[in-house]
Amino acid sequence: MNHIKIQYGFVSKPWKYDGPGGWIFVSLPKKLSDEIRETFKKEEAAWGRLKASARIGATVWQTAIWFDRKASTYLLPLKAEIRKKEKVEVGMRIDVSVLI
Repeated sequence: MNHIKIQYGFVSKPWKYDGPGGWIFVSLPKKLSDEIRETFKKEEAAWGRLKASARIGATVWQTAIWFDRKASTYLLPLKAEIRKKEKVEVGMRIDVSVLI
């Protein structure tokens, strides 16, 4: 389904998943997640996956955000390549944009 693209900007701190793989994520703010879920839930794929593009600094990439039912918020995974390009470390405040 095609829809009008909406850009969401926020500030977050990357954190490391405490399970297998040790992925690094940023959590979208709860209020923002509620708005995105209300608008795009019908477009979610399995496990609450929603296609998006993201931007940190000068780096833009195609990705997906995932709805975390326990935290009631979306999570944006940050690949090592992105973290390295933008010098992102766990716990630092970063500006993030997602386009859905």
